[in-house]
Amino acid sequence: MSSRFRFLAAHWPVVVPVLAALVLALTWGRSLTAAVVALVSCCLAGAVLSAVHHAEVIAHRVGEPFGSLVLAVAVTIIEVALIVTLMADGGDKSSSLARDTVFAAVMITCNGIVGLSLLVGALRRRVAVFNAEGTGAAFGTVATLAGLSLVLPTFTTSTPGPRFSPPQLVFAAFAALTLYGLFVATQTVRHRDYFLPVTAEGEVIDGDDHAHPPSARRALTSLGLLGLALVSVVGLAKGVSPAIESGVAAAGLPASVVGVVIAVLVLLPETIAALRAARRDRVQTSLNLGLGSAMASIGLTVPAVAVASVWLKGSLVLGLGATHMVLLALTVAVGTLTVIPGRATPLQGGVHLTLLAAYVVLAVSP
Repeated sequence: MSSRFRFLAAHWPVVVPVLAALVLALTWGRSLTAAVVALVSCCLAGAVLSAVHHAEVIAHRVGEPFGSLVLAVAVTIIEVALIVTLMADGGDKSSSLARDTVFAAVMITCNGIVGLSLLVGALRRRVAVFNAEGTGAAFGTVATLAGLSLVLPTFTTSTPGPRFSPPQLVFAAFAALTLYGLFVATQTVRHRDYFLPVTAEGEVIDGDDHAHPPSARRALTSLGLLGLALVSVVGLAKGVSPAIESGVAAAGLPASVVGVVIAVLVLLPETIAALRAARRDRVQTSLNLGLGSAMASIGLTVPAVAVASVWLKGSLVLGLGATHMVLLALTVAVGTLTVIPGRATPLQGGVHLTLLAAYVVLAVSP
């Protein structure tokens, strides 16, 4: 028994995706009892962790900053799949789910991941050092995408409510994809050195010496298991989506908390990866992970839900309310002041974490 347990513990990245796919095949299209929902939820969480693990293996193979990009895109695919799945089953009551999830992802990444990374890095070396050029470009793109996709719909007049008209939605989706594509080209080709970790003296660290890169065979195996895990996440999320919404309603929490749950679910492994990088004095890698996930969340989710809105029932609400716009404005202002010097103390990390705490409190008790 102990040898079997050790085998499973050592090979969990392989076992979990296969197990999740098997559970998906057995439960697809069936009404689930409470016990089965609990089992499916465990497999869903395991599939998410496994997906990000395999994305990290691939990321280590291709190196920085390509690695951060792989992780961000993998996490965003999971997020988009969960959003579209829940919107397909929710009708009008889930019209604001995409907005809530994307905004939750922005707050968690720009304040949670960034704040924790700066705090850990600064506590280790007194001052967390990063590349201001690359981080500033990433943060500016995130702020622009958030403004165009989440703030502007509140003030348009073509349609009632915080919604885009069809032509406006097409423009927003096109702009999001264009900006994200330009950023990826900047990060990986033209100005790759802006997104590499730096030493305390400001010298670029091109390479990572903490472990040998995995072999090509292992990377290809992880690529296949990553695909299997993502398919399992999509299918299992569809099975537990009624339980998630019912649980939030039974607890007397606002419907927007569903979006927070989704964002926390998919970004928790990303947060762990960022903290690992910060502990190795790779704060720039941590910031690439956090801001890259925020950018991918908007730049890929908005176009995806725009296309999905063609066949989904109900309208698509994207505009933020006044309270959330204040939090976004504070995040942009504080983030700008944090990025400009290229160095941060524990104070900056604490400020960002305070903004995240304010968001969580207001999400539960608006």
